[in-house]
Amino acid sequence: MAKTIYKIVPASLWQNAKEVGIFEGAAIDLTDGYIHFSTASQAKETAARHFTGQTDLLLIAVDGDALGEKLVFEPSRGGDLFPHLYAALPLSAVLWEKPLPLGADGAHQFPEML
Repeated sequence: MAKTIYKIVPASLWQNAKEVGIFEGAAIDLTDGYIHFSTASQAKETAARHFTGQTDLLLIAVDGDALGEKLVFEPSRGGDLFPHLYAALPLSAVLWEKPLPLGADGAHQFPEML
């Protein structure tokens, strides 16, 4: 499956994770029992469905291979396979973080590589 996976996260929550050295997940992740991620082809739709109008977000790129067997691709929207991490995210697996600002049209502006 995809080697690089993505997490959209509020900057303040991510800052807390960096201070403690591990990301346990956002509220929905904690409720569901796994950390929700998206592939590159899923990230924009995830932003539109779950983060509409939200500012101060970051897009976090993660090396999926570094997560081992705790990373599972499971069916979700329309049967599409989404990456779910059944563990906390070690920050050592993070490749980069970038701001995810809103554009003039109200949609999040993703880095060009996506």
